Amino acid sequence: MNLDQLTDIAEKMVAPGKGILAADESSGTIRKRFDAINVESTEETRRDYREMLFRTDSAMKENISGVILYDETIRQKAADGTPLVKLIEAAGSIPGIKVDAGAKPLPACPGETVTEGLDGLRDRLKDYYALGARFAKWRAVIDIADGIPTWTCVKTNAHALARYAALCQEANIVPIVEPEVLMDGDHDMQRCADVTEWVLKTVYEELYEQRVVLEGTILKPNMIVPGKKSAKQVSVEEVAERTIMVLERCVPVAVPGIAFLSGGQSDAQATAHLDAMNRIGGFPWNMTFSYGRALQAAPQKAWSGKKENIPAAQKAFAHRAKMNGLASLGEWSKDLEST
Repeated sequence: MNLDQLTDIAEKMVAPGKGILAADESSGTIRKRFDAINVESTEETRRDYREMLFRTDSAMKENISGVILYDETIRQKAADGTPLVKLIEAAGSIPGIKVDAGAKPLPACPGETVTEGLDGLRDRLKDYYALGARFAKWRAVIDIADGIPTWTCVKTNAHALARYAALCQEANIVPIVEPEVLMDGDHDMQRCADVTEWVLKTVYEELYEQRVVLEGTILKPNMIVPGKKSAKQVSVEEVAERTIMVLERCVPVAVPGIAFLSGGQSDAQATAHLDAMNRIGGFPWNMTFSYGRALQAAPQKAWSGKKENIPAAQKAFAHRAKMNGLASLGEWSKDLEST
């Protein structure tokens, strides 16, 4: 393990004004996104779409510190033969890779899942490093409903995340640790806070037991929000204050940065919440974004699979990247959305 390299990459991933583009949608997920804009999902259309994003110079150079890729994408070449990884590197951004095999039903725990993918991970990480990946992502999924999550689910997913993180560091790859407490359901904000605190404390206990060096990791958590179906929705300021409170109770100071997932929030919501947290400030970590849909929904719609729409789509992507870059500094405002 090269600790200097790991800490250097981790710090660059959460550099002020920058955040991470999650472009790691599985084939099934991107098919759904493309269906919504009436574009057939083929290897070529997926390549063209992602190449368009990676060639958006202003966004990539100014606001995107790293890009999480899917196995197909890290091996793909642009239309002119340039590896997509090289496009990312040329913009001064860091290539990363999703390495989990998805959430599968957890035995004896109805309605709960465990993320798989540890088998063969050591060898896969070596291959990904050779292909240019310098960080990785593993997503654990924790649902809230009657009687869940269970201790079995929380403990099993935290243990898997820690083992993944240890294997990443052995391969000189920075692990993004992503325990996502879902915002589906009708639970209130307090329930989200209680479950998230439990999950994060368990994750850090497991990371300690697996001897993971926290300075070479990034946390990718959910924000503290009520469930989508909750009768009681809350203000942007309440989300910011409660999220910071939970993180301060659970996340060690040694962690260099926190890159939030958007988790089903709208583009504007995800940006406003991040901005509000950074305006409050006073915490020891850099707080930024690691958004997928919240960065890509607008450019996807603008693109709609047509070459002539590329400039408009790149403009939409650059705008969202800039808005979130400002939010990571606490300098965003609603007025800027229309400029």
